[in-house]
Amino acid sequence: MQMNINLTPQLEEMVRTKVSSGLYNSASEVVREALRLMEREDQVRAATLAQLRQDIQQGIDSGPGRPAAEVFDRLEAKYLDMARERDGR
Repeated sequence: MQMNINLTPQLEEMVRTKVSSGLYNSASEVVREALRLMEREDQVRAATLAQLRQDIQQGIDSGPGRPAAEVFDRLEAKYLDMARERDGR
């Protein structure tokens, strides 16, 4: 399928640079590679979003949270006890 596209001068220069570097044989190859990378990036983004949604739902399903002060007080007491045991007090 033949397609004509318009690029900004910066993108056009990027394509020319890629072709002149010898890494690509034509502008079409550069555009195809860019589209493949875009597709891969879209897949990674979609997978990341799906994982985030799953993590959020898991948090919601785990029940109500606890006040931070309660958690920190419990942890502080635990580690103070561990330090006392270590020091033989």
